[in-house]
Amino acid sequence: MVGAMFTSFGRSLFALNTPSVVLPDGNGGGGGGASSGAQSSSSLYQKVEVTPQTVQNVIATLTRSDSYFREITVETLWTGGSSFSSVQVWADGGWSHVRQVLPSYTIRHDLVGEGSLYYWYEGSQLYKTTPADGRSSDLAQHIPTYETVLALDPDSITAAGYELRGDLPCVYMEVRLHDPELLERYWISVDSGLLVSAETEQDGQLVYRLTAYSPITAPCPANASFSLPDGTVLHTVA
Repeated sequence: MVGAMFTSFGRSLFALNTPSVVLPDGNGGGGGGASSGAQSSSSLYQKVEVTPQTVQNVIATLTRSDSYFREITVETLWTGGSSFSSVQVWADGGWSHVRQVLPSYTIRHDLVGEGSLYYWYEGSQLYKTTPADGRSSDLAQHIPTYETVLALDPDSITAAGYELRGDLPCVYMEVRLHDPELLERYWISVDSGLLVSAETEQDGQLVYRLTAYSPITAPCPANASFSLPDGTVLHTVA
């Protein structure tokens, strides 16, 4: 079941050329099919209805913050039980450092940048390394790389709109992929371009949930560590 949750996380990215879009602020209402705001005084902006047919264009206008710190909770759920991981993420200049408290309370670190992933467990100076790609940082956080939805067949998008999620204004979309029993939902922050919530249902049962509602610190704090456990510094925050 857990493996099925992540089958769609590795699809390739797809870029779309669309006009800039201004969405409503947090004081507006939410819900599927809500409209984005329009800035009539400038031809650079156009009103875009957030629907299953247009949501990919809207998401394509969002850009992830490239220097930040934030905290995430990732839950895995099954009949009669659940487990969760607490995740801290520092990102800057193409590097990311993920500190994850696993359900066993073991703490794992993943440092990703320049085509390599380094990982180790807190309290040890031993680490291992493996090749990395553009998805490695997200996978280390156990979150879906939401940009992959841009490459989906629009027919697989079953709902979309503008919603508040944890008081954060978000673009929302729901997709049903090759497995008819799997339903995935994404909420992407309009302000930061980061995924702030996601859910996966399997056969109508919630099996995965991501929440990241705490404030984001941007840019990344200057004292953030991008160092290996033996003290080797791989990146410093400018």
